[in-house]
Amino acid sequence: MEKILLPTLIIVGISVALLSVGIFIKGKFVNGHVSSNKALAREGVHCATTQDRESRTENPHAVKEHPSL
Repeated sequence: MEKILLPTLIIVGISVALLSVGIFIKGKFVNGHVSSNKALAREGVHCATTQDRESRTENPHAVKEHPSL
């Protein structure tokens, strides 16, 4: 078990150190939220909350259905 545990801990430690380099250099964590991504905004992609809110609004161009059918 020690033969696997030590290399695993070393690999995890190196990975965490390399991933944290960008945070230490820039001084802040990257915002991964969809609403702050300019490329997704250009494509018209929104977060799930915004898409849900948009789908619940009344469509002014909707065709009125007959209730007698």
